[in-house]
Amino acid sequence: MSPMTAILTDRTALTRQRARAAAAPALFLHEAAIAEVHDRLAMVNKSFTAPGIVTGWPAPWRAAFPDAVVAPDDDTLALVPDAHDLVIHALSMHWANDPVGQLIQSRRALRPDGLFLGIMPGGTTLHQLRASLAQAEAEVSGGLSPRVAPTGEVRDLGGLLQRAGMTLPVVDSVPLNASYADMTALMHDLRAMGEGNAMDARPRHFARRAVFARAAQIYAENFAGPDGRIMATYDLIFLTGWSPDASQPQPLRPGSATTRLADALNTDETKLPD
Repeated sequence: MSPMTAILTDRTALTRQRARAAAAPALFLHEAAIAEVHDRLAMVNKSFTAPGIVTGWPAPWRAAFPDAVVAPDDDTLALVPDAHDLVIHALSMHWANDPVGQLIQSRRALRPDGLFLGIMPGGTTLHQLRASLAQAEAEVSGGLSPRVAPTGEVRDLGGLLQRAGMTLPVVDSVPLNASYADMTALMHDLRAMGEGNAMDARPRHFARRAVFARAAQIYAENFAGPDGRIMATYDLIFLTGWSPDASQPQPLRPGSATTRLADALNTDETKLPD
């Protein structure tokens, strides 16, 4: 990590939260991501024999990919350069202090024409909880504190892949919706995921009980379904890219086309005025 990189995550707090959650973890996001990764790999016309996986939750990913090298999501990844034909960065990049650095290290671990698959929550993930907490804290305390980790947008993440030197970058999202009895049940599930507030800028004092009571009320008033259960959105963002290789499709040099568009469309060409 560059000394100029902002510290977004308190890694000590994150490790502590994951260790606490490991006793009875909620892994449904990992299970959904694993199923989606298997589907996507099945559509790739290529066999992968040396996968590497970066994750803060090794157990479900090691079970799904028993032949993979599994590395923790530390700032410096324990992946050997040019050792893998597939690298999966599994639901950890949203806690990285240097996401581009994680992508660069993942690319360096790939052999030429190796595939990178990154999965992270983003987009509208937990937008209901964010809005409810923000409104409640503004009403009760007269200010705002960072309580839910920020997430990336699809339109921005493709640029990160290019900055990391990936080719053929594609970013898309898979929305998942869950329902809970109330906000307390949602917060309990987030703790069981190890996804509590581990931001370095988080408040170090306990929040006033009135803030969460008001947030729960706002949540129920604005985001409840017909059955009275509150709704929560999880957007799984998938980042796909390849390590460069001469065998990959290359853009043509400007002016090198040998066929006119008008001929392909079977129409007349109309010249524009100077």
